[in-house]
Amino acid sequence: MKHKFVLAGLALAVATGGPATPALAGGSDIVGGVIGGIIGGAIVNEANRQPRTVTKRTYYKKPTMSSAQREANREVQVSLNHFGWNVGTPDGVLGRNSRAGISQYQAFMDFPITGELTDIQRSILTTAYQKASLGGSAVAQTISTHPQGMRGLLMQTRDQMLGTGDATYAGNSIGGLPPQISEAVFEIARSSNVEPQQLMARSGFVQLADLNNDGRTDYLLDTSVLGPGFWCNDKSCAVRVFASTPSGFSRNDFQAYNATPAMFTCQAGACQKTGASVQNNAPVTAAAPAPAPAAPSFSTQIASQPAPAMPSFVAPAPVAEPVPVSLASFCSKTSLVTSSNGGFVTEASLTDPGQALGEQFCLARGYALDEGAALEAKIGGFTPEQIAAQCRDFGALLSEQVAAVRSTPREATLAKVKSFIAGSGMSPAQLSGTAKVCLSVGYRTDDMEVALGSALVLGGLGEGAYDELVGHHLMQGIGTAERPDLAMDWYENALSAQPVFAPAQPERSGLIRKAALMMNGRADASSAPKPAMALPSFAAKAAELVETAAPQ
Repeated sequence: MKHKFVLAGLALAVATGGPATPALAGGSDIVGGVIGGIIGGAIVNEANRQPRTVTKRTYYKKPTMSSAQREANREVQVSLNHFGWNVGTPDGVLGRNSRAGISQYQAFMDFPITGELTDIQRSILTTAYQKASLGGSAVAQTISTHPQGMRGLLMQTRDQMLGTGDATYAGNSIGGLPPQISEAVFEIARSSNVEPQQLMARSGFVQLADLNNDGRTDYLLDTSVLGPGFWCNDKSCAVRVFASTPSGFSRNDFQAYNATPAMFTCQAGACQKTGASVQNNAPVTAAAPAPAPAAPSFSTQIASQPAPAMPSFVAPAPVAEPVPVSLASFCSKTSLVTSSNGGFVTEASLTDPGQALGEQFCLARGYALDEGAALEAKIGGFTPEQIAAQCRDFGALLSEQVAAVRSTPREATLAKVKSFIAGSGMSPAQLSGTAKVCLSVGYRTDDMEVALGSALVLGGLGEGAYDELVGHHLMQGIGTAERPDLAMDWYENALSAQPVFAPAQPERSGLIRKAALMMNGRADASSAPKPAMALPSFAAKAAELVETAAPQ
């Protein structure tokens, strides 16, 4: 293993002062090996500089509010912090600081100042935050041109949802979508005999992009997620592409299967396919297809992601080649459905397991983003762009392990991961710190190879709670094939480990287990968990070392 000697050498170099030249952001094994040592070494060195403190023990009390309510409150706090009303650490409890932040938000938005959010005020706040998290040219344009900067997103969202100003989002809509797109959702739902919320919850049904490069969001609705039926024939399904225009949206109808924004390009309101592999059922001019628009800078690796496949509960289906699926877009859509449903799915209210697991996936993603960002802030001498480039190389080293996830049971996959760990020449603390930083970077940049590879390393180090992420990726078909059957073992091991994501919400375990069993067509959704897998003996020490590097 070539990278074994490179990583081992770099770990020694870091300990003695490091190389005199900066690391490059290329894609080679050598550069990739350099990465882990630099980031891991920086984290460990930072930890060594921290004064020793008395070990603190945390005792968890059963929360007095539901998991769904606590998470909804936490989302409010995160949103308030993002827009500059600092309410402190998001803990899901709306105390004095949170009430003050809510009052300041209400004053800014010309709402009655009560310190208590109405449903529409909460929806405007969290929807604007979701837009900011998703990013894109439309968001960047609003922030750069609006007199209120970032807070201009709040005012724009208010106008869209209340039908004031120049917005057109009032009326009969779902999940914050513009009325014209909402009408198409209702039309498809009626003919397919499903609820609109269930349709919105399906991965890949709603996709967001800026297809005509006008700075506004365009929408793609793909009925492939329904399978054969009213909207599909033997080879393709109806696809609705809505391109933004100054007066609203122009609808373009196509036939495709597992459509993605990269399949289409638009000039103003007129769209056409960029390739000849799928027949377009709308008139197309004779002009040569325009090149596909460049992917956003945070999605350069998205072309290597796999597509979701229809699950089979009889026998494992052949693993198909992956097509792009954006986790950022998935979480944005999931949040819209959550808002439309009035809050998070709980175990007691569980009827849509896909939506429930999607919500928990995006919740865990948020915790991973925060954890990695806190560690990254302690790394000196590297810009965020340099760290992101280095994490791409770290992910490239794990491509074999990531590829194994979609077709190999958990134990066999982890055997490959542990082989990588043993040959890396790095300490567990270095690898753990590096993986947590790169997990955050992978989710922030929508690079699933980096994110999934980092989660696998953490699982291989004995930090079993991160197995939950692998289970989510397999269940949703994001970053790997859609394999609910393989996801179960990852979920079970994670749920028996010390919680990392939303640790104050122990009821998450029952919800995730029940929803995962339902997704596998199992009636025994209340069955007892399997015994915990044995953890490597060095896991406790690794956790202790990394904890000292985390913010107190």
